[in-house]
Amino acid sequence: MFKDLVAKNRSYRRFDESLAISRETLLELVDLARQTASAANKQPLRYILSSDPSRNAVIFGNIAWAGYLPDWPGPEAGERPTGYVIMLGDKETAPEVAYDHGIAAQTILLGAVERGLGGCMIASISRAALRKALAIPERYEILLVVALGKPVEIVVMDPIGPDGDVKYWRDGNRVHHVPKRRLEDIVLG
Repeated sequence: MFKDLVAKNRSYRRFDESLAISRETLLELVDLARQTASAANKQPLRYILSSDPSRNAVIFGNIAWAGYLPDWPGPEAGERPTGYVIMLGDKETAPEVAYDHGIAAQTILLGAVERGLGGCMIASISRAALRKALAIPERYEILLVVALGKPVEIVVMDPIGPDGDVKYWRDGNRVHHVPKRRLEDIVLG
């Protein structure tokens, strides 16, 4: 059921690094994204795929993880993503990407969950360093990095408490808790 697929699509940040993601799987996920809506049908998104451990290490070194967990520098060795999709906007195709990368990233993640994988959209990127490390031409704006792998963490949704705090957190068992607003609190009228 689609509702179950959406519920399983959490922002996973710890993975089983022994389970590699193939380039073919990354291509299949990008092919799903390719078929989604695009503002004015300009289709400006371009992708860099990585399933190579050494290239993955370069990408990992240029992204930041979990802003609400300031004492956690990101997944440790053995729990890092085994695949990445770097989403780029081709400025020569369209000067602005609008919302295309959000739609595409969500589609990639839903496709990943359907395959027993998971991932996380990351916008906290050392863009200049990543551009240099991967020799990304200036015509491409670095929009997002989608980290992918076989999740090893449990992520649960909790109702937002009376204090209204939306910050996610981890308990003593390393379960990741994500506060979510109630349906009746977001539908107006």
